[in-house]
Amino acid sequence: MSTPPKIGIIICSTRQPRVCPQIAQFVLDTIKSKQSTQPQPDTTTTTSILIPPPVLNLIDLSTWALPFFNESTIPRQITSPSQYDHEHTRAWSAEITSYSAFIFVVPQYNWGYPAVVKNAIDYLYHEWSGKPAFVVSYGGHGGGKCNRQLREVLEGVNMVVDAGGAGGVELRFPGREVLGKAARGEDIGLKKVGGEEGYWKEEAIAIAVAYEGLLRVLVEGQAKV
Repeated sequence: MSTPPKIGIIICSTRQPRVCPQIAQFVLDTIKSKQSTQPQPDTTTTTSILIPPPVLNLIDLSTWALPFFNESTIPRQITSPSQYDHEHTRAWSAEITSYSAFIFVVPQYNWGYPAVVKNAIDYLYHEWSGKPAFVVSYGGHGGGKCNRQLREVLEGVNMVVDAGGAGGVELRFPGREVLGKAARGEDIGLKKVGGEEGYWKEEAIAIAVAYEGLLRVLVEGQAKV
């Protein structure tokens, strides 16, 4: 791989106030921390294909502010970005095309995922197709229902979900105090990996495992080229 692959960490909440950017940053910091403590891959293994290491970027759906889907053609029938009606769709297409894989960081709303992320996914099809992804949900109970639902949606646009059998990662707020801070968009103590309060240490390991599965899909895909 001549250039490092880009992996997008999608912030799937646009409500204000919100805690999603903090949690997305926690996911990014967790992955970077694990990368920095791991030895360089053995050149006899397929992971050497991923040198240099992937570039991780946050993608904030609030910044993109996509209107409700307003294209005249079903995305699966689009064969070229020039066929999209609107400039905001062409720009979103170019953004997603530039990434090799994705991590969706999503809150659970009333047993489901926010409409904004479904809308963002539904704008495109081929730009998502074939790319690996996993979901990190959060909430008072970890967001398991929305996690499963969103993974099914990702499978619907032909993404490779839960590579290596890692499954989705669920982040459960440790108590009502932290839950209240999260609802108000306040600092919930995630400046250090694992949390200043010592929570989500096991979940950080799960994120690292899911990320390794995602990388394996990228390696296998590159090996076939």
